[in-house]
Amino acid sequence: MGASPDSEAPGRPLETVRADGPTARGAPSGSTPGNGALEAGMEATRPATVDALIDPAGAPAPSAPPTTDPTAELPPAAPWRPCGGLPDPVDLSDLLEPFARRGIDLDLSRMERALAEGGHPERRFLALHVAGTNGKGSIATFLHAILRAAGLRCGVYRSPHLVSWCERIQLNDSWIAPATLRADLARWRPIAAAHNLTPFELFTAAAFERFARADLDLTVLEVGLGGRLDATTAHPQRPVVGFGAIGLDHCEHLGHDLGSIAREKAGVLTADCLAFSAPQRPEAAAMLEAEARRQGAELRWVEPLAGPEAGGPELGLAGLMQRSNGAVAVAMARALAERAWPRPEAPLNEAAILAGLAAARWPGRLETRHFRGVPLLLDGAHNPPAAGVLRQELDRQGSRARLWLLGIQRHKDGATMLRALLGPADRALIVPIPDHHAWSVEELAAACPELADRLTPAQDLEAGLRQLTGAATGGTDRDQALPVVAGSLYVLGGVIPLLDPLQAAAPAHTAAPIVLGES
Repeated sequence: MGASPDSEAPGRPLETVRADGPTARGAPSGSTPGNGALEAGMEATRPATVDALIDPAGAPAPSAPPTTDPTAELPPAAPWRPCGGLPDPVDLSDLLEPFARRGIDLDLSRMERALAEGGHPERRFLALHVAGTNGKGSIATFLHAILRAAGLRCGVYRSPHLVSWCERIQLNDSWIAPATLRADLARWRPIAAAHNLTPFELFTAAAFERFARADLDLTVLEVGLGGRLDATTAHPQRPVVGFGAIGLDHCEHLGHDLGSIAREKAGVLTADCLAFSAPQRPEAAAMLEAEARRQGAELRWVEPLAGPEAGGPELGLAGLMQRSNGAVAVAMARALAERAWPRPEAPLNEAAILAGLAAARWPGRLETRHFRGVPLLLDGAHNPPAAGVLRQELDRQGSRARLWLLGIQRHKDGATMLRALLGPADRALIVPIPDHHAWSVEELAAACPELADRLTPAQDLEAGLRQLTGAATGGTDRDQALPVVAGSLYVLGGVIPLLDPLQAAAPAHTAAPIVLGES
């Protein structure tokens, strides 16, 4: 998540920061066309094929493919539709050791050696890369939806998941099948053991093979943690990169100041790649620019998409911060059209951009759901920057008191998050997080004594939901705004299966063209 004011500068060009440009984000040098008619502005620079970006011959897979490959059944010209709902949970405990047992161990070299032994599946598909602290999952979702609406066969790799491991690998409009995922992981386990891969690295290697085997035009890769040493960065051909909002999180691994963290995120940049970022805090912006110059990459800044009231597009994800995420996704799609559009016979157009933005769906992003008929909000805010953005979003909806259900992992800055989230009259139910160390109500009360009398323990997620919605007593306090569930993606993952089923809804559309303002 990352919030910025809406742009009201229709028709103005993207500003560009090149390798020889200045370091002040507010005064980049040069500009590039790209906000007029898409066909006129991009056809001249669109290559005929992307063969030069991918190893055409490829390499053998680690072992023979399964007898039945579900991805092979996907029709070449299947009509695009948003991927609805979440897949069912799948037990992989016999194939993946618990992530917490190994901990975070960033080292790209062992991943590269494992991929080499496994036949270099990463060389057999084109990828776009999304990094950042918050918002990268939303950018990946918007981008995937735009590319699918344009007619491309596109995969997406996400992390973490909410309910099912299968969420992490999406092939066109379908989740990977559980049996296929298990078979892929089983094939890679011996190689992973030989190279001491972490569970995330094993999963990523198996995902790379799946994307290589599938008949896809390209895949959108979301960074897991950081960027420079993240397993996804082992992919060698990432001509377009996007950055979500960069803030303080995972400081024990990435650095304790914004510049250090931005440097790690910028490690995804490669020579001659084209990168996009919505506005960042000055320290992060300066580091992105410095790293772009050092790597020989081109960095372009984009302003948030205008809101519907100013003629901007409808978005399938709620919240002002999604205007920034959507702008990065639009810019990345256009850049792909400039540099390596895989299907020249079906060029990117405004209608595909609008349809993708409107139809994008990803749970837990300021999402309204129901528990026993009572509405509530879900948001994945799980670090201080995201907590601050969520509070801003809620303040835009009014100042009425809210009741929260919060679970915060123990290694997060729980006190800062709590102070950022709670409004003056808000109260919070503090819930343990299944299978994870979490802040207790006593620990938060000691860290935030001024909020202690507004904190109450909840026994578990279901009990917390009953208290949150008033379902146990048959009603809600009409003076309160919608209750909110937040604090951890693991909390959302535990809550979602307890909620009322989703009702299908048709995405909204708008005919207005997409314009990006200058920074």
